[in-house]
Order: sequence, then C-alpha cells, then structure tokens
Amino acid sequence: MKRCSKIIGTGGYLPETVRTNDDISKLVDTNDEWIFERTGIKTRRIAGPNESAASMSEIAARQAIKAAGIEAGEIDLIIVATGTPDRVYPSTACMLQHRLEIQNCVSFDIQAACSGSIFALSIADQYIKSGAADKVLVVGAELCSRLVDWTDRGTCILFGDGAGAVLLDSSDEFGILSTHIHSDGAFEDLLYCPNPQVATEENKAEKGFITMKGNEVFKVAVNTLGRIVDETLSANSLEKSDIDWLVPHQANTRIIAATARKLKMSMDQVILTLENQGNTSSASVLLALNEGVRDGRIERGQLILLEAFGAGFTWGSALIKY
Repeated sequence: MKRCSKIIGTGGYLPETVRTNDDISKLVDTNDEWIFERTGIKTRRIAGPNESAASMSEIAARQAIKAAGIEAGEIDLIIVATGTPDRVYPSTACMLQHRLEIQNCVSFDIQAACSGSIFALSIADQYIKSGAADKVLVVGAELCSRLVDWTDRGTCILFGDGAGAVLLDSSDEFGILSTHIHSDGAFEDLLYCPNPQVATEENKAEKGFITMKGNEVFKVAVNTLGRIVDETLSANSLEKSDIDWLVPHQANTRIIAATARKLKMSMDQVILTLENQGNTSSASVLLALNEGVRDGRIERGQLILLEAFGAGFTWGSALIKY
C-alpha cells in the first residue's frame, strides 16, 4: 500500500485587535489609499500583550484537531514554522505540545521565514511517506508586529499576526501530490531581521527589526514564483488549467496577481486574505487555506496549489488534492 499524506483538518486564529491603514497614518507619513494601492492591505491583526506564538498556535491547532475528528494524543509529530518563537529554546512546538497535553510525540520548530509553512508541509509529507509518522500537526504562527519598526513606512504597513494549522494523516489516497522547496542565501541582505543579542562588531548597532529592500524583493519574488509554478506542473504532468485554486503567501496583491497570470487563472480562483490580514509570514498560507476550506470554496477532490516566497531567500510550493 502506498503511503500518502492527506489533509484531514484545518484551523486558524487571528487576534482581536485590528490596526487599520488610518491607524498607521498617525504613526508615519502615509495614508489608506497609498498603502492599499501598493500592497492590497486595508487592515491587519495585532496580538495582545498576553498572546504568544504558542497561545495562538494552540487555538489554531485545536480547531484543526476538532475538524479532523481525532484526539490530540493520536498526533505523532508537531512542526511549528515561525520566525517569532516565544523563546530561543525550548521550541514553540514543544510548548504547543505541552499545551495540547500530548506526551508521546516529537516536536520541533523550523524557520524559513514566509515560506515556513510550505517547508513544514514538505517535511511532514516525508515523515508520513517514510512511515516515521502517521498523524502530523503543522502550524505556522507569527507575531510580526513585534519585529516591526513602527516608524519605518516601508515595513510597518505590511505585517500582521496570526496562526494557521493543518493536520495530516497517512492515507492510501493521494493528498499531497508533491512539494518543492528551495533557498538561496545570496540574497540575505535584501530582507532580514537582525538578532542584536548575538551581533558581531560589524552589525552590533542594528536593532531587532525587519529590514527590507522592497523593490528588489518584489522583482526576485515574481520571477522565482513563476519558476516554481512551472516546476510543480512539470513534476506532476499537469496543465495550468488543471489547477482549481491558488493559495498563495499573502505578501502583496501585485505578486499574487503575477502568479495567477502565470497560471492563466482568474483572481476568482485565488484565495485572498491579504486585505484584512496583512502579511502574516509563515502563517499566511495556512490561514488562507483554512479560510477557503471553511467557507466552502475549496472542496474535496479539487487540486490546490500552495506557494510562498520569503527571506533567505526561500521559496516553495505544495500541490494538494484536497
């Protein structure tokens, strides 16, 4: 019997606090029209002072577990993708495991910036296919608002907080058809967040905020995501018209629109959450997938293309028969 990975549950969590473009215009020289025209963002969610990556992960994870109809103790592996862990160590995944009251389970974090959830799905898929795990919980959770310099107009308009989750189970039916992940450290200075606590003499004056050269990142992202579309279709001997839904990383509507054009897809076939969530980094793809599933747009049997691009640079895709 062929072992495959199949999504059996999804979940998501967004903090209650909403920060609008008008709110941001009181902090920096900008306005709602300028932000929306360039990014497609109207509002984003901001975590409360008592919220953490682990607490948000728990809410999203419990939704996915309930949707899957299983007990938390059945989970063999937890992977949390995050660039904003609660602690350097232990991992947020270990903290989530404790919150879910699971004892016999392996848990670890991965860090691939905005591509984190795709990387985590790829790892989970390999664990299941190899027989090393049966049920895997994958979570993307970010507190981007705490890495943003709210006086930097180029970055503070972009990011929001949240967590998304999927539960995978082993199956003899195809679920995840293929995953494709890549990285190239040559672009490390175009998008990064320093760690002041381990700074060298060369960069010790840098603060721990997201730094981005937006125009350069945009150009590389559009070209790279175009290539990952071709790679994914070729690996599965599919045509562009075979894809039912595009579930992209929610970074910028222009980047998303360019990928949709590459697939010759209408924007009506794209799950968009960007306008009211902003860029939630590694959480964004899973949050968008959860929204599409829960509002009924994504149906069983459909082909879904997930893709993301992030700092590193990292990029990747997952082709799923839902």
